[in-house]
Amino acid sequence: MIRREFLLNYQQTLLGPIWILIQPVMTLVTYVLVFGVVVGVPTGKIPPVLFYFSGIILWNLFNDCFTGTAYTFKENDHLFSKVYFPRLVMPISVVSTHFLRFLMQLALLVLIMLYYWLFRQTPFLSTPWLLVVVPAVILVIGAIGLALGLFCSVLTAKYRDLANFVSLGIRLFMFVTPVIYPLGSVPENARWMVEVNPLTPLFEIFRYALLGEGTFTTYGLMYSVGFAAISLLLSTLVFNKQGDKLIDIV
Repeated sequence: MIRREFLLNYQQTLLGPIWILIQPVMTLVTYVLVFGVVVGVPTGKIPPVLFYFSGIILWNLFNDCFTGTAYTFKENDHLFSKVYFPRLVMPISVVSTHFLRFLMQLALLVLIMLYYWLFRQTPFLSTPWLLVVVPAVILVIGAIGLALGLFCSVLTAKYRDLANFVSLGIRLFMFVTPVIYPLGSVPENARWMVEVNPLTPLFEIFRYALLGEGTFTTYGLMYSVGFAAISLLLSTLVFNKQGDKLIDIV
């Protein structure tokens, strides 16, 4: 089912699944030119290409998991009203598909890292043991996206006009997530706005594990994991409880 949905997304397209790599690369070029060259956002010892691309693929994972599940009832009302099956099957299959997309983009990041390591003599992995946390970080980011998406799917099914706020909110949320800037570059008096974001420690340790630079604390990581666990549990309960009631509404 996951593979079928994955392929259906690229039917009748010229380049097919290659778009999975083209889209983040085009975003990368834009970020490097705008934030790296024009604005001059500091990226520390990390080459701008690697800094921005690592942030782009992580944000894409969260964004895809969130937006792919935030409209579950609206997009599947025709199916839910005809056949009974566990409602969670649909959002979980969507998230699984986006994990496949992320793995392809992660492979491209690794290739770019190899290029910098072999031809630019750029050192990485100052603490190789941290690589073991990378899969956990990826899962937690996906879990947060799924949790927020499940909760919003109930709201957008009840109140259709909220879809506009959800779309705007996710765009604004990116600016309080260290996608285009490192946490260390945020002024002290405004840093709390970024640190309260549960994605922030995950982005920072991901970069630290792969690229050797990032700002995070054990408390911050515990906060992110706790937020993911509690929000996923609560959103799943709300999603399952409201599922049958929302079929009559949508």
